[in-house]
Amino acid sequence: MDPYASQKGGAVFNTTINRYAYCTITPTDDHSMSVHSADYGKYEAPLDGGPLPLDGNMDLIKAVTNHFEVTDGFKMFLQSEAPPGSGLGGSSTVIVSIISAMCEWQGIRMTSDEMAKLAYKLEREDIGLKGGKQDQYAAVFGGFNYMKFGSHGVDVNRVRIPYDAVNELQYRSLLCYIGQTRESATIIESQVSKYNKGQNMEALDKTKALAQNMYFAMEKGDINTAGEILDEAWVYKKQFSSKVTNPLIDSMYKVAKDAGAIGGKVSGAGGGGFMYFICEYDRKYDVAKELGKMGAKVTDFMFEPQGVISWRYPNE
Repeated sequence: MDPYASQKGGAVFNTTINRYAYCTITPTDDHSMSVHSADYGKYEAPLDGGPLPLDGNMDLIKAVTNHFEVTDGFKMFLQSEAPPGSGLGGSSTVIVSIISAMCEWQGIRMTSDEMAKLAYKLEREDIGLKGGKQDQYAAVFGGFNYMKFGSHGVDVNRVRIPYDAVNELQYRSLLCYIGQTRESATIIESQVSKYNKGQNMEALDKTKALAQNMYFAMEKGDINTAGEILDEAWVYKKQFSSKVTNPLIDSMYKVAKDAGAIGGKVSGAGGGGFMYFICEYDRKYDVAKELGKMGAKVTDFMFEPQGVISWRYPNE
């Protein structure tokens, strides 16, 4: 997250899961766009009158269309398996899917780095949606990665985890929806404000160091240490902003730990959405059961090693 990442260098260890954003483009014979989004409804606009206004309505699509200066007509269908405000990087994954589909249609070749950079520029700078850079890069590259951020750009390092360790981590991982979507922008504003006042510098520095420690632990296949790092990182994440957690999240975290979770976190900026835990090898069922009593909905998932892909198919 800037300004920290540009000034002091940032680091993230993350991975992708099998929750997808889909973008289907069907060319038409006119010069207009017709969009149907399962989450945000419908939108139509002509494409022969200059750049489309970024006004809060379907801006992800309009920003991509403006960038590639598209004037040929098309229909677009969008669907995301990550609920808005869930903290799973849904909006970034959507814009990556749009860019990838647009490149496939227009015959444009982009490297993974170029696509992630463009997704960040359009979402964060042109549209102004607040957030970091990791979501766009995760969606493009896929899999387990250790990413380093700075004024020079972004370095993405693929982490090669032992096969048995990936399976064990899958078996011991628990993802649950806690029923509270949140507006990440307000949490991020609070976090940046505290940084500018020097109030969360130590927590940010410690978290950056823990990202590297997580990289080393997972490269060795050490699941228990990874869980302990996650637990320590959650302590520091709560110091980023007072809005990261709330009494319900805190009580759920304590219940999970008491039931056999080694460590966990709230996904995204915090404040709600999904919680993720690494559990003791024989306690995942207990953790799920206790969190279920508190209203959390356990979500089945698999780690996804592949990044964005595109293809052509004659549906019409």
